[in-house]
Amino acid sequence: MSTLVECVPNFSEGRDKAKVDAIVAAMKMDGVYLLDCEMDADHNRCVITLVGERELIQEAAIRGVGKAAELIDLNVHQGAHPRMGAADVVPFVPIEGVSIEDCVAMARQVGAEIWKRYQIPVYLYEAAATTPERQNLETIRRGQFEGIRAEITTNPARKPDFGDPRVHPTAGATAVGARKFLIAYNVFLGTPDVQIAKSIAKAIRFSSGGLRFVKSAGFLVRGMAQVSMNLTDFEQTPIQRVFEMVKREAARYGVSPVSSEIVGLIPRRALEAAAEWFLQVENLDSSLILENRLSAVMGGKAAVGGLRAGVEPFVEQLAAPTATPGGGSASAASAAMAAALATMVASMSRGKKAYLQYERELSDAIARLGPLREELKAAIDADAESFNVVMKAYKQAKESADPHSMIDAALKQATSVPLGVAERAREIAEIVEKLRPITNPNMKSDLTTASALAHAAIEGASANVEINLESMKDAAFAADVRKRAAVLRHN
Repeated sequence: MSTLVECVPNFSEGRDKAKVDAIVAAMKMDGVYLLDCEMDADHNRCVITLVGERELIQEAAIRGVGKAAELIDLNVHQGAHPRMGAADVVPFVPIEGVSIEDCVAMARQVGAEIWKRYQIPVYLYEAAATTPERQNLETIRRGQFEGIRAEITTNPARKPDFGDPRVHPTAGATAVGARKFLIAYNVFLGTPDVQIAKSIAKAIRFSSGGLRFVKSAGFLVRGMAQVSMNLTDFEQTPIQRVFEMVKREAARYGVSPVSSEIVGLIPRRALEAAAEWFLQVENLDSSLILENRLSAVMGGKAAVGGLRAGVEPFVEQLAAPTATPGGGSASAASAAMAAALATMVASMSRGKKAYLQYERELSDAIARLGPLREELKAAIDADAESFNVVMKAYKQAKESADPHSMIDAALKQATSVPLGVAERAREIAEIVEKLRPITNPNMKSDLTTASALAHAAIEGASANVEINLESMKDAAFAADVRKRAAVLRHN
């Protein structure tokens, strides 16, 4: 696929399977794939996970909202989970070939279309929010369906981003947004006392002084107190840290966790990090996971016959007389290699007696370098694809009433990929410098190589950013991006 976006709409129905099946059926389209459907009777809510190409998944989400409006009446809906709409939230998450900015644009298009088709008012949240106050879904949903219905006509702060200031009489209002991958994670406690769960939730959520990137609430589910959480950036606040804090807080009340659950899907690297944390495996790396290694081998990214066999196809593709892959892909590959080398050095020092005092710093570096490496490997293909999108836009612009707008949109997408590579390469370069005094000095040549590769990636990616900006008509956008790129080059 040229672009891959995840959409995780939450609907206010978790008890009637026929209704949920009908909503899923409404979203079925060629090019859109159902990954998961979770129903929760206590919360009376379902979470549906879809992936697909950018334009197709927008239409699928809109159709799902429409079907939910037909089937769900919030006037009679009851459940443990807060809700404001039949289709409560519709977030878009960048997976491949798209940026968070692209998902923001998608959220705005979808929000406008939901109002146009179904007369359901829409609020934009997270990265798509039009004001800082609306970044947090909790702020928008305060008072739920009934509270919003009572205030929307008189309180300017309740005015929707799309639509008139009135809720749909049965479907309420919908929040549409763009965000990074979110893990819905719940911990069950060995007590029916829901107040304990609420106290723990207050202690751990960021809004009341707890962990960054954690949202939480306490509910009574299946006769047990449940700490229900959304982890909005699992790379910076990993799931294992959250579990340990819930466990510590629960101990203050004389209880302990009895189980936990994932609602929806979870990235493999989140579980890899948790395994490393709890098992204390010294050299755990994504390449040591059997399925990861098989995927690499079967996908042609590695082969029997030495290291050359793995890298030769990419090198030969670079040498071929074709526009892609080019300097942007090479820059991404360079940065990925820098991250890999830095990971190797940190991993070979961590756990050794001479470096035990640096255990936390080394573990943090390894935990961050893994996701950076994965993102940069994905950018190798994403850069090539973004060039193809630009070429397609130039061809289609000849028949367009607004050719400059079409071309600029493609150029912005093509610019976002190398800019992201440069930003990640800069972060890797900074990590490399922090590793120098806390790792084995016999490996200083590896860190020097990693640093050189990271800086080469910054220069190469920045050059690719600039060449796209030269053809852009949006002067303000170009100036802002040039400023960001200059900071990356000169830090």
